[in-house]
Amino acid sequence: MKPNRMFLFLLLFVVSFGYSQNPTSRETINIDAGWRFAFGHPNDAAKDFGHAEAYFSYLAKTGSADGPAGAGFDDRAWRQLNLPHDWAVEQPFSEKASYSHGFHAAGKGFPDKSIGWYRKQINISKEDLGRIITLKFDGVFRNCKVWFNGHFLGTEESGYNSFEYDVTAYVKYGEKNTIAVRVDASMEEGWWYEGAGIYRHVYLQKTQPLHIATNGTYITTQINGANAEISVVSTLLNQGSYTGAVALRHTVYDTGNKAVATITEPVTVPGFYKTADKKSSLTISNAQLWDIEHPDLYTLVTEVLQEGKPVDRYETTFGIREIHFDAEKGLFLNGKPVKLKGTNNHQDHAGVGTAIPDELQYWRIKQLKDMGSNAYRCSHHPPTPELLDACDKLGMLVIDETRLMGINQYHLGNLKRLIERDRNHPSVFCWSVGNEEWAIEGNITGERITQVMQDFAHSIDPTRPVTVGISSGFRSGISSVVEVMGYNYLGNGDIDAHRSQFKNQPGMGTEEGSTFATRGVYVTDDARHYQSAYDRKPRPSFYSIEEGWTFYATRPYLAGMFIWTGFDYRGEPTPYGWPSVTSYFGMMDVCGFPKDNVYYLKSWWGTAPVVHLLPHWNWPGKEGKEINVWVHTNCDSVELFLNKKSLGKKSVKQFSHLEWNVIYQPGTLEAVGYKNGKMVMADVQKTTGTPAAIKLTPHKTTLKSATDVAVVTVAVLDKKGLHVPVADNLITFSIKNGTVLGVGNGDPTSLENDRFIDDVQLVPLTGLKEQALSTSVLPSVLAPYEETAWKEGFKDRDYKNLAPAYAYKTSFVLDKLEGVQVTFYYKKIGVDAVVFVNGVKVSASTDDAQKFVLDAKILKQGSNTMHIVATPEHKVHDWDVINADPGVLQVVTPAAPYTRKLFNGYAQIIVQPDGSGKPIELGATSKGVKGEKIILGIGQ
Repeated sequence: MKPNRMFLFLLLFVVSFGYSQNPTSRETINIDAGWRFAFGHPNDAAKDFGHAEAYFSYLAKTGSADGPAGAGFDDRAWRQLNLPHDWAVEQPFSEKASYSHGFHAAGKGFPDKSIGWYRKQINISKEDLGRIITLKFDGVFRNCKVWFNGHFLGTEESGYNSFEYDVTAYVKYGEKNTIAVRVDASMEEGWWYEGAGIYRHVYLQKTQPLHIATNGTYITTQINGANAEISVVSTLLNQGSYTGAVALRHTVYDTGNKAVATITEPVTVPGFYKTADKKSSLTISNAQLWDIEHPDLYTLVTEVLQEGKPVDRYETTFGIREIHFDAEKGLFLNGKPVKLKGTNNHQDHAGVGTAIPDELQYWRIKQLKDMGSNAYRCSHHPPTPELLDACDKLGMLVIDETRLMGINQYHLGNLKRLIERDRNHPSVFCWSVGNEEWAIEGNITGERITQVMQDFAHSIDPTRPVTVGISSGFRSGISSVVEVMGYNYLGNGDIDAHRSQFKNQPGMGTEEGSTFATRGVYVTDDARHYQSAYDRKPRPSFYSIEEGWTFYATRPYLAGMFIWTGFDYRGEPTPYGWPSVTSYFGMMDVCGFPKDNVYYLKSWWGTAPVVHLLPHWNWPGKEGKEINVWVHTNCDSVELFLNKKSLGKKSVKQFSHLEWNVIYQPGTLEAVGYKNGKMVMADVQKTTGTPAAIKLTPHKTTLKSATDVAVVTVAVLDKKGLHVPVADNLITFSIKNGTVLGVGNGDPTSLENDRFIDDVQLVPLTGLKEQALSTSVLPSVLAPYEETAWKEGFKDRDYKNLAPAYAYKTSFVLDKLEGVQVTFYYKKIGVDAVVFVNGVKVSASTDDAQKFVLDAKILKQGSNTMHIVATPEHKVHDWDVINADPGVLQVVTPAAPYTRKLFNGYAQIIVQPDGSGKPIELGATSKGVKGEKIILGIGQ
C-alpha cells in the first residue's frame, strides 16, 4: 500500500506544534503505586479472562487486544497493590514445587499461579501533546507482554532485563490511559529462587522529541596527577522534525552540588528517528577519586539546547577511578593493590522475595560492607539498578553478569543492554559473560562463544575486562581464552597448574566456599535439617571458608575470591531437600542475621579488632560434657575464661581461628583478646534465663518517604536484659499507620508465611437467563416472575425489536460466609438497572454506581440467586457488540495478623509507611512475655 501522506503530515505537525508550544524538560515519573492484579492461566482461556479469544487477536490487528489486555476491561474486582511485587513469595509451600526455587507453589507445575495480570490507569495531560511518552520497566519475571490502551507493545522474554516502549502514538491526552501486562512465570531461567511478577520499578518518561537516548551517555575517566580528564560520548535521538541549531551543555557537579566543570558544544541534529553521537572532554581539577574506602561520586548533567534554551536534561552519576588487572600482582584500583573480598548473591530476601525495596538493597550491601567485604558478584543475571546505586555509594566493587552465553541476538542483545545500562557505574569493574556452562566449558564451542562475547563486550566498553566462572576444568576451552580467569572452587582443578600454563592471564576465585551452616546451631542434626555453624569442610571436593581465604590470600597473583554466598537464598537447600526451603551457604541467613563465619571474615577482611566467641552458653543437660569453643579474632592472642577461671591463652595464626574443648557448666564464658601484650577487647557468652520481654530494634527510627522501609530485628530478653539465643517464641505483630512488607527468621526449614495478605477470590455468575418485560419502570420489590418464561440470556435477541426492559436471573456459590467481605461489581447489561440478591434489593456504593457491597445477612452459604432488572441498550450499528456479562463477585477473606516464630533468638519484620504521613506504631506480643511497641517517625 502507498504511505498515507496526510497521516505523515499530521504526525509531523503534531510533533512540531507540541515541541514549539511545550519546551518542558524531561520528566521520569515512578508509577509503582495503584496497580490491579489477578491470576490468569496459561491454557484455560476462561481462567485467563477470555484473553486472545477474539476473531482478530492483538497480533492480527493493531489495537485489537481483548480480555485484560483491552483498555475497556473491568478490573475493579482485582486485588490492588503497589510495585515492586513478587507473587511467588506469597504462595504456600508444596513438596511438589520446584526444589531449586524454594518449593513455593507457583510457576512451573502450578498453572493457576503461573500467569499474572497487572493493569493500571494513568492520566496524561493535554499539555504533554508533542512530547515522547515512554514506559520503562526495570525488570519483570518473566516472559511478559505489554499493552497500552489495547495496543500490543512487545514481549520481553528474560526476567532480568530492563526494557522500555514508546507509547506516544497510542496516548489519549487529557484522559485515562490503560497499561496491561501479562506475566508468564511458568518457565524457570535459573536454578535459584527467581520470584514472579513485576518485581522491579516501572516509570513513565516524558521527553521532547529531541533528547538524549536511554543510556545515552558513556563516561570514561583518566587520572592525570591531581586532575582527571573526563570523556563523554552522548547519543542524541531525534524523534521529531527539528533541524535547527542544537548544542549540548555538560556540567559536572561534585557531592556538594558544586559545578566543577562545564562545556557547551554544537552538535549536528540527526535525521528523523535517527541518532548521532557527540564526544566531549572536560577536566576536573583536584579530582576526588572513587574507591572502596572513599566512594566519591560526581553527577554529569547533560542538557540539550535548542536555540539556546534547554529542552532536555539527562543526569548521569559516575566516579573517577582506574582499575587494571596484573597477572602477577592481582587487581589495582587507582594504582593501589586491592584484594577482592567478595561474595556471590542472588536477589531475594526474607519476607519480600525478589521485590526488594531500594532501602533494603542498600541495607543488604551495607551488611556485606560491615562484614569487611569489598566486592559483589551478581549471580547469575543482571542486577536491579538500585543495587548498583548502593554499591556506588558504599564503595563495593561489582562483577556484573549476563544471564546466558551465546552469539545470537538474544544473547548479544541482552549483553549490550546490560553494558550500556551499567557502564557508568564506578562500582562495576568486570563483566561476566557466563557461569559454569558445563556443556561448553572445556571445548572449542566454549572458546568460540567466549571469544565472540568478550570481543563484543569490548566493542561497547573497552575499559573493563571480561570473566567467566568456570568449574569443570581449568586448562582448556573457555579458560584458555577468557581475559580474566574465574575459578569456581579449589576442588574443581589445579589453580596453580593453570597459572603456570597461562602466566599472562589474571585470575580470581569467582566462587569459593559452598559451606553449610545454620545460624545459631552448633550440633548438626540431619533429621531436622540443621547444619552446625562451625566452619567445616562441606564436602570432599569443597573447602571451608578459612581454607579458601587462606589459599587466595597467600597468592599475590590471584586477585581475590567471591564466597558462595553472602546471604542465604530461597531454593537449592543442599545438602537436604523438602522441607528445607532455603540454602545453607550464606555467611548470613535470608534475613541478613550473621552466622559465625561472618566474624571470621571480619577478622581477616577488616582492620578493626575482632574477638568473637562461639557457641552460645545455654546447654541444659550437657553439664560436665565437652563443648567445642571457637574464637574468631585478628588479635595476637586470646585468653579464655569460664566463670573467671582461665582456661589458657593461645596465640593466633594468620587467617586461622582458635579452639578449646571446655567442660560445660552454666555461667559466663569470656574470651579476651590481646595485641602487643595489651588487652584490646573481649567477647562474652552468658547462660541466660527464660524469655521475659520482646525487644524491637529498627535499623533506623525515621523513614524519609512513603516508599522507605525499616528493617526491624525482633528478639527476646531474659529478666536481666540478656538476649536469649535459643528462644523460639511465636510473635504476633500489630501495625498502625504503616504496612508490613514481610517477615522472616532465617530458619531454612520454616514453612511459615512470609506475607499475610487478603485472600481475593473472584466468584463468577453462572446460568444467566432472561425474560422480556412489558414496562420500563424498574421495580423496588422483586416481582414473582414466571419460572417457565426464563430463557438463555441474550441468545438470538432481536435488537431492532427490544422489550422496554428485561429481567435477568443468575446464581453464584459462596463456600463460606464467616469472616468474608462480598462485593458485586456490576458490568452494565442495560442502561438503567436494579439489583436483587436472594430477593432483597441492594444499593450501590456512593463511590461507584456499579459496585454493591453485600450485607452478610442476605447471603447464604452455598447457592445464591441474583436478579437484575434493566432497560436494554440499543445497537447503533449492526456490528456493535453489546455486553452480556453481568459482572463478578469479589470475595475477600481479610488477612490474619502477621506472626513469626523466633529462630534461635531472632526474627525480622520489614515495615513501610502507609502514606498517611503519620508515625508508624509497630507492636509485638507473645504469650508469657512482655510486649513491645516502637514508634517510627516519618520525615526527612
